[in-house]
Amino acid sequence: MNPFGTIRAPRELIFGFGQRHALSAVAGKLGRRALLITDARLAGDPALQAMADRLAKAGLAVRVDGSTLPDVPVDSAMARAAAARDFAPDLVIGVGGGSCLDMAKCVAVLLTHGGQPQDYYGEYKVPGPVMPLIAIPTTAGTGSEVTPVAVLSDTERSLKVGISSPHLIPTVSICDPELTLTCPPGLTAIAGADALTHAIEAYTAIRREPLPGIAQERVFVGKNALSDHFALRAIELLWQGLAQAVHEGSDRAARAKVMMGATLAGLAFGVAGTAAAHAIQYPVGALTHTAHGAGVACLMPYVMAWNAPRIQDELAQMARAMGLPGTPAVIPAVAALFQAIGIPPTLRDLGLAEDRIDWVAEQSCGIARLVQNTPRPLSLPDMRTLVMAAYTGDRAALG
Repeated sequence: MNPFGTIRAPRELIFGFGQRHALSAVAGKLGRRALLITDARLAGDPALQAMADRLAKAGLAVRVDGSTLPDVPVDSAMARAAAARDFAPDLVIGVGGGSCLDMAKCVAVLLTHGGQPQDYYGEYKVPGPVMPLIAIPTTAGTGSEVTPVAVLSDTERSLKVGISSPHLIPTVSICDPELTLTCPPGLTAIAGADALTHAIEAYTAIRREPLPGIAQERVFVGKNALSDHFALRAIELLWQGLAQAVHEGSDRAARAKVMMGATLAGLAFGVAGTAAAHAIQYPVGALTHTAHGAGVACLMPYVMAWNAPRIQDELAQMARAMGLPGTPAVIPAVAALFQAIGIPPTLRDLGLAEDRIDWVAEQSCGIARLVQNTPRPLSLPDMRTLVMAAYTGDRAALG
């Protein structure tokens, strides 16, 4: 076996309780005019106000933009970039959940290179480096603090779209689990389930032939020796900490495990990519208007069941990492964990209408980048079988 591996990461990644207080020292080395992007709720939070005050005391000019909307509508990203131009920032700081970090990435691209988000849809469309970017997550889920991806919602397409480029990886990421202590149980569950799905899909993705230059031709190259290392450790940490963080939000050890797991999962899928669970969630989310994390987690046990004939080695490694008795226990255990933290167990429970199953299957197959990352091929009839099983709750139909 050729032990091929690749990883992409921030220039600096700082993790630990209280590490957000290092922001002013970090930012002072990167710029003098900081645009701090967050949402309306966090804009009034004392922790964020303290960050802004420390930046100002360190001699930086600071503007706080608290207008980020969920799922980052494309027109809102254009509006925020336009509104920031008179401030002339030379540094962007994203503080918040995945939407805030993705908005910060998109604004950094637009301020540096101009144009509109649509110019950069897909892979390797960002023409060069963007202005320095610092990411400070307040939830533990998307991994956006370390990934080369910004996800936006495009109303014209009625789907989420992605900008994927190594230039989007933040310059510095500061992961402070203390910022997640007040995250409510429902959001903790959805975000953490998203992170576990990222880790599992990265670990079970297709392994491509490691031709020289593959990482320069593809943002997402499939599973490899380095992504596997981060993905398996993420699975272990999230398995250990997620339920406890949901049910006992003040448990600092559990919060640290979940945030570390989410960040490691981001490092893994940032090069390996995600697969069918994400491909199916995009049209399901467009129809049901349900949270991304809830959708991908609902789908994950069914996708694992579909892939099971091709991922026996990975399931065996997961069983050991999770402390389970053997390979057959893994998929039921993942499904049980998700159900225990409130993730709907079927697409019917998620709100999908049965008469839209065919449409979901067709749309999912159209997201070729993700479907092709799935280790067991999915034709349109296969996809319909998978979606129907996820609708009815019949994993046995996928064996």
